[in-house]
Amino acid sequence: MTDLTRQHTDLDAADLEWIHALVSDWQLLADLSFADLVLWVPLTSRRPRGNGVVEGWVAVAQIRPTTGPTAYPDDLVGMVADPGTRGLIDVAWAEERICREGDPEWGSGIPVREEAIPVRRGGRILGIIQRSTNLSSARTPSHLELTYLQSASDLAKMINDGRFPFPGEEPNLARSPRVGDGLIRVDHDGRVLYASPNAQSAYRRLGLATDLEGTLLRDTTALLVSAPVDDSLAVVAGGRAPRETEIEANGAIVQLRAIPLIVDGDRTGALVLLRDVTELRWRDRALMSKDATIREIHHRVKNNLQTVAALLRLQARRLRVPEGREALEEAVRRVGSIAIVHETLSHTPDELVDFDDIADRVMAMAGEVSAPETRVRPRRVGGFGVLPAVIATPLAMVLAELLQNALEHGLANRAGSLEVVVTRGEERLSVLVADDGSGLPADFDVESASSLGLQIVRTLIVGELGGVIDLRPRSGGGTEVVLDIPLDQGPRTAPPG
Repeated sequence: MTDLTRQHTDLDAADLEWIHALVSDWQLLADLSFADLVLWVPLTSRRPRGNGVVEGWVAVAQIRPTTGPTAYPDDLVGMVADPGTRGLIDVAWAEERICREGDPEWGSGIPVREEAIPVRRGGRILGIIQRSTNLSSARTPSHLELTYLQSASDLAKMINDGRFPFPGEEPNLARSPRVGDGLIRVDHDGRVLYASPNAQSAYRRLGLATDLEGTLLRDTTALLVSAPVDDSLAVVAGGRAPRETEIEANGAIVQLRAIPLIVDGDRTGALVLLRDVTELRWRDRALMSKDATIREIHHRVKNNLQTVAALLRLQARRLRVPEGREALEEAVRRVGSIAIVHETLSHTPDELVDFDDIADRVMAMAGEVSAPETRVRPRRVGGFGVLPAVIATPLAMVLAELLQNALEHGLANRAGSLEVVVTRGEERLSVLVADDGSGLPADFDVESASSLGLQIVRTLIVGELGGVIDLRPRSGGGTEVVLDIPLDQGPRTAPPG
């Protein structure tokens, strides 16, 4: 719609925002009307600020009803109509009023009643809504259908008067109640004129034993709600302002949305849409409780890992054997890299983490072990982005091992540079860890290397993540390690080769 209006019309940003707000909520009008809606905008780039003759029309939006059969099974969006081919629309535009045809059209083989509703913003008409009702299944309307049609007529007048959508109101999205979920029409005082069967059933589940019709909705609702009544409930149930709220009573939860009806400048009443969201809200609460439990588990795992690291550190200080002390200090570092991941997971609602922050903390932790006189600070180029925990935990350990190895061997007691270069694609993650240190021994073979750190790296990258590791001399001196990791970590039927 945005592309079409910018390409074919002179509507400004404020006009386009108004149309977006209308289209985001016009399913309501389509369902109440039992009709298709098509929004036509004048096709001209030189239109005067008034409503003069236009050069044609372009259809920029379309919606079909969920309450009745469609009149247009084909999409009309993007269609351009020449001047004079849309007579009813031309009249509605020129006279700035709602126009209706007396006799149905039979052009598509089915009887269709056409109407044209001007879309007004301030003192301007931005376009025309073509409302087309399929009359092939016409019959004597019920009380519900008459209420729908009367409500649709009031909404159409509000659109023509520039009172709908409501200025300053956020567009209602798919979570708002729909017409078929439940509808109550109230008068100026908030007294129920009509309640659909679904609306009556929702109030039955809230604990109401009598019928809604004839009652003051705000008072009836307030009596059902056990919690203290706030202002939003009185405003919504009374239909005094366009607002939404939820009420909970008798183990049920019902969502309410009020749509004031303002016809010819007077508030004649309101529509209150509602739906029973009990199962949805209980499921949301269960998920929130589950997420909170998972975060608490990660928090406790992090605390336990920090305790283990502290115990290992204490044990290392008591050892007199340098090799044993060094081994325990390496274990402390490995446990610490895992704890960083769990600490991050304890603050997120799902099993996804921003690995850039984790990588920077691991790099900072590794840089602290280099000699103070030749301090080497690892540098990151590129971003890891958001990674699932199944990748983040082993990757944090691998990164810590590779950085530690480069600092202890390639850059031992010497100045130099250490870089982590990250390239992320849609399906794979490539990580390059490069230093300009002393390089690899001439007879080095990664497959037969006895280093515990390299064995951990190979086990995690190849065995756990199904990736590839390549350790090689760096051009110009030094060493570089290339990791290639698939981002799709689904279950494997067999260990990688």
